Amino acid sequence: MSSEAKTVVVAGAQGVIGRAAAEHFHGLGWNVVGLARRAAADDLPVRQLSVDLLDRADTEAKLRELTQATHLVFAAYVERPTASEAVAPNLAMLRNALDALEAAAPNLEHVTFYQGGKAYGAHLGTFKTPAREDDPRHMPPNFYYDQEDLLRERQRGARWHWTALRPEAVCGYALGNPMNLAMVIAVYATICKELGLPLRFPGTGAAYDALYQVTSAEILARATAWAATSPAAHEQIFNITNGDYFRWRHLWPAIARAFALPVGDALHIPLAEYMADKGPLWERIAAREGLRPIPYAQLASWGFGDAIFGMDFDNISSTIKARRAGFPECIDTEEMFVSFFEGLRRRRVIP
Repeated sequence: MSSEAKTVVVAGAQGVIGRAAAEHFHGLGWNVVGLARRAAADDLPVRQLSVDLLDRADTEAKLRELTQATHLVFAAYVERPTASEAVAPNLAMLRNALDALEAAAPNLEHVTFYQGGKAYGAHLGTFKTPAREDDPRHMPPNFYYDQEDLLRERQRGARWHWTALRPEAVCGYALGNPMNLAMVIAVYATICKELGLPLRFPGTGAAYDALYQVTSAEILARATAWAATSPAAHEQIFNITNGDYFRWRHLWPAIARAFALPVGDALHIPLAEYMADKGPLWERIAAREGLRPIPYAQLASWGFGDAIFGMDFDNISSTIKARRAGFPECIDTEEMFVSFFEGLRRRRVIP
């Protein structure tokens, strides 16, 4: 994969997906420009621009200088209370970024964007599994569909191409990200240990035994780099997961061992309710252990954890299409979790 004269713009560079992608492209020797609404992150080793992609004028002004951009990785996302409310802002961000880059960068070659299990209706209930990329859409609204339709329309007659990647429950390092399952588990387990409790699976009994899958942010970043330069990825959608399936009942003991905790019986504990009062406890842990002074509210999204741990049906997708197209990489999920927790300790995020 040649990095000669390649400049990738990563929208949402401080999120779990965007950060991993920015770091991976940086490691490959590409020129990387990270976009985020927040101020530049000290630990992200790429050029960073603070921009509000919802503000068309701000986006045009900030991206006007990116004349050498050849690739756009769109990992920006804003959360809204309902599916219908999420369409307009998420579509506007993509349109604003694309409009600004098309105007500024005549050599734009490729756009990668992300969907996920919600494309199959995973958030609605039982769906056909293993899910395949050619499965029919569910009843809208779903902003994934609107973004995809925008890119399909805009690509006609353009010299650039697009690829959509569909991960599930991305696990990686980022703070203040609303959808980061690994951080939910790490903070929950740390608090259980502090309180002298066993590590109980906090979801439903059916979810404990259902088949599930996750996606390492590292694997997704590698798939993003592959899609950016592979003609086989042009105007295609690919499921990207670790490549294995698991049941929480069998994985949970390995997670408990990573925190030197016994495994307790599964007990449905709504995390959004029962973890809401643990901020002062976390502050005491952080002060005693010399952890980074990260606000408790930015560590984990308990509502997202409740959604994942409440999935009482199989949630698996086929990765055959990506493998046939030339992306064969995979990772053992148990090893991924253990490695991630070790990384959080090195970063002084957990003790």
